[in-house]
Amino acid sequence: MFDSIVTFLTQGLVNASWPMLVLYFIVVSQFTIFSVTLYLHRSQAHRGVDFHPVLAHFFRFWAWFSTAMVTREWVAIHRKHHAKCETAEDPHSPQFFGIKKVLLDGVDLYRKARRDSSITEKYGRGTPDDWIERNIYARHPEVGPTLMLFLAFALFGLWGVVIWACQMIWIPFMAAGVVNGLGHWWGYRNVESDDTSTNLTPWGLIIGGEELHNNHHAFPSSAKFALRRFEFDIGWAMICMFEKIGMAKVMRVAPSLDIRDDVNAPDYDTVKALLTHKFQVMTDYFRGVTAPTLRDEAARAGVSIKELPRRMRKALSSGGRWLDSDARERLGSWVSQRPAMVTVMEYRRRLHELMEGRNGEAMLEGLKQWCREAEASGNRALQEFANRIKGYRLAQAA
Repeated sequence: MFDSIVTFLTQGLVNASWPMLVLYFIVVSQFTIFSVTLYLHRSQAHRGVDFHPVLAHFFRFWAWFSTAMVTREWVAIHRKHHAKCETAEDPHSPQFFGIKKVLLDGVDLYRKARRDSSITEKYGRGTPDDWIERNIYARHPEVGPTLMLFLAFALFGLWGVVIWACQMIWIPFMAAGVVNGLGHWWGYRNVESDDTSTNLTPWGLIIGGEELHNNHHAFPSSAKFALRRFEFDIGWAMICMFEKIGMAKVMRVAPSLDIRDDVNAPDYDTVKALLTHKFQVMTDYFRGVTAPTLRDEAARAGVSIKELPRRMRKALSSGGRWLDSDARERLGSWVSQRPAMVTVMEYRRRLHELMEGRNGEAMLEGLKQWCREAEASGNRALQEFANRIKGYRLAQAA
């Protein structure tokens, strides 16, 4: 009897080998990651993709079973993150809570937000509200992981408990900590969005494609997170696979930007492209105008471009928005002493204000004037950008 108990505790019902235990952990963890990124994030929060009811319910069940997450609560908190990004009302911004808090204790921030019923009421609309959601998933969220613990213990004995504990740590850390924390603190940026979001790596393999966080913030409703040719989004690959077998329908992807040659003046196609790709436009401006002017200024002065700290060089792309008050003042003082930089930063401000407008006709007239004045500025980089921007349009769908 004692030997049987010991055997069960060490081997469980299946007596799995080490490779089998590792495979189980990888599989169940990936199921959870896909449930979050495909269902909760891309489908429910942003409506970028619709899944077949059977597949959608599997994802909903698995999110509850493996993490205790309730669809409506997760969606509401994430939508508020986008609506109030990098403000004091953002549920998990490293700008306000600090990177250490969000990275290591992101789950606590999530729990704090889910206790605020006003968030759920305001941002959680349109999520499942059937009998099973109201009476099981939402009413008893803790039952899911408890059942998963019993299953893991029955299958693998005490090793199942260890695997379950690792998953309970791994998923919240990667989803709530790494994406919400490092994804707004460290990495590269394709697009100068109105926040501090970054892409952690170009290849979204481990967190279901969520590594491409800056791309997502640029086009939140897009079901595809990869924007550049060298980037890979495994979540998008899964969506394409499900679409081929009739289990998914893609609703939205980020539109491509096209550039026409020999356009004499901006038109409504230009306006539409700028409004859709306003973050990309500001990225192009930084790379095509601000950065070259900065290099020219350094060359004329006979100094290294590194005279300006890297943090401040990067801050030129946002007008110093994310610097603290002292650093922003130092950057402003540095720019004010260099007339060419004053010019390009002023034109950047004006272009940004144009794209924040809501009147298409007024924007078109303002853009025409902006281009005329930029071409007459005497700044070669600014002239070339003005000529280029006139040809912007949305690429035709294939």
